[in-house]
Amino acid sequence: MLESDIILSLARDTRVDFPRMGATKLRIYLQPKFEMMNIDIGRDAFAGLLADNHMLVKRKRSKRKTTFSHHRFYKYPNMVREYTPTAPNQLWVSDITYIEVGYGFVYLSLITDAYSRKIMGWDLSRDLSSAGALRALRKALRALPAGRSLIHHSDRGSQYCSAAYVKELEKRNVLISMTESGDPLENAIAERVNGILKTEWLNKRQLKSWDDALTFVEKIIDLYNNERPHQSISFLTPESVHRSGITTERKWKNYYRQKVNSDGITPNLTFEPESQAVAGQSTEFVNPCQ
Repeated sequence: MLESDIILSLARDTRVDFPRMGATKLRIYLQPKFEMMNIDIGRDAFAGLLADNHMLVKRKRSKRKTTFSHHRFYKYPNMVREYTPTAPNQLWVSDITYIEVGYGFVYLSLITDAYSRKIMGWDLSRDLSSAGALRALRKALRALPAGRSLIHHSDRGSQYCSAAYVKELEKRNVLISMTESGDPLENAIAERVNGILKTEWLNKRQLKSWDDALTFVEKIIDLYNNERPHQSISFLTPESVHRSGITTERKWKNYYRQKVNSDGITPNLTFEPESQAVAGQSTEFVNPCQ
């Protein structure tokens, strides 16, 4: 068997659990196995090999709306516009995304630590009421050390502005921050986590029932937290960063500003944004808390 065949075989096996993992993270994930087999392949060569075998992934975008901000509840100001967390449990970000199942849609509420990128709490709900977001919050708060406070940041959706949700935050002396416009940059990390789960797993899977969706979501959140290397935290896993509090090197510059040529893409493979490994596309990232 040729070395390239071995590499492709390992990549295909890994894609069973990580069907939308981009080329850069896939190579890092496989590096220990490459070393055991004395395989030496660089980033660009690996991406090129995947491209030649039609194994790069393209990002899919959705337009379904999960935020209703025209409501009677009080809307809090954005406290994190100039704030950068320096350790876990300083800033949590929240968002809700939809998942298509055989009979319609279910809704996934997520709370993520902005420093470690660990999903701290989640809940799958059959509707967009505040109950699902509240269950996710309570799950996250159970992991917060007693007496510890932080900032909770979200959009201005009615779920996060509801009396029950605000009361739960105030019981733990959690500061409340919210976006002030519809710009996704104001809650970019939460949007990013949604995108990773959907583009790397959920969009590839046909979920037929509620039980199917619940089982699969639980599995992919475990993979996301404990196994998937993250570009934004030095290609470590969220669980390892959250547990250790290790200082990580930022691997990106600007979230949504893209450099493109006249054809709409850049002509190189030198950078791959998180959750995306499209040949010839380069995206710069910005820290949403700066």
